[in-house]
Amino acid sequence: MTSDNPYPVEFIQIGGNNNQILNCQIYGPNQPGDSSTWVVNRGFVTQNSITNLFVRNNIFHTLRQSAYLNPNSTGTIMDNVTYNTRGFVVGQASFLFSGNSWGIPENAVDIALLAGTQVGASYDPLTALEESNSSATISDQR
Repeated sequence: MTSDNPYPVEFIQIGGNNNQILNCQIYGPNQPGDSSTWVVNRGFVTQNSITNLFVRNNIFHTLRQSAYLNPNSTGTIMDNVTYNTRGFVVGQASFLFSGNSWGIPENAVDIALLAGTQVGASYDPLTALEESNSSATISDQR
């Protein structure tokens, strides 16, 4: 799934419970310059309070963010490959990350935990989160 221009929207918006994103490739298109200046396009975005989202065996690349996880949304993100993004952004959501890996060019950060995101399971200890996700780079802004 891609587009001909970098539109400032998500490719997939999740608005209901018990959904899955499986075996997809979501990317780009290429944008000039550093990713901090890119149009904010995202692989997927959760609406507030969705539950039980399952994201597995996908490839996310050449996006501003692979995903933005809105408050009170829950689920599992596992066995995905992500590169050339600013990573998975967790905004007060509760997701289990496991088995994810990171390609080249590397992400600015692999997983960003924004202010207000819970402390404790499933994000702490950070070393366990890093280890269970191929030495993920974590930006802990909590």
